[in-house]
Amino acid sequence: MAAKVGGTDEYNSEINVTPMVDVMLVLLIIFMIVTPLLQQGVTVNFPREMIAPKEDPEIVKDTSVVVAIPSDDQFYIGKENYPLDLLGETIKSRMEGKPPNKRIVYIKSGIDVSYGTVVQAIDTIRKQDIDKIGLVADKKKEKK
Repeated sequence: MAAKVGGTDEYNSEINVTPMVDVMLVLLIIFMIVTPLLQQGVTVNFPREMIAPKEDPEIVKDTSVVVAIPSDDQFYIGKENYPLDLLGETIKSRMEGKPPNKRIVYIKSGIDVSYGTVVQAIDTIRKQDIDKIGLVADKKKEKK
């Protein structure tokens, strides 16, 4: 039943918004406090089972340049070991005469190699005006 206004028998048909505003302000304050706590960084969904992309047929060719990094500070092209400072010159000489779309260097890295070593190799390769670098990974073995 609606409340009476003053001492008269008339009913007040207006909505009392004060309690609703109070509830909305409390909810606003709660959301303002909780929202920064929920955002701890960028959310990334990691794949549980990774589907390997198709293998690039250029990797197995003799003309391709594959840099193998079995451990920190060891860089191999083919079966020859190169120090980091000679690695760039060797890659540059092997890329001479190749068209720009075929100038790709592939990197195979061991599991125990530090991230910094791989970045040094990538930096050395990029200094030779090579924009395409492929990271080679083992195929996931299929479950039987």
